[in-house]
Amino acid sequence: MSTADRSDAPIYAELVDERGDVPAEARRTAEQAQQQLEQTMNFRARAHGYS
Repeated sequence: MSTADRSDAPIYAELVDERGDVPAEARRTAEQAQQQLEQTMNFRARAHGYS
């Protein structure tokens, strides 16, 4: 979080300091799940001749 963001949202900055950046972690987890799903779907398509 930038210095400007910290001064604009001190409560959010405090929460991030205390508990971590939960929205960013959720976003990373969702992106990983999406990548895994895409890999699985591509594998299944190739296995069934839909490449």
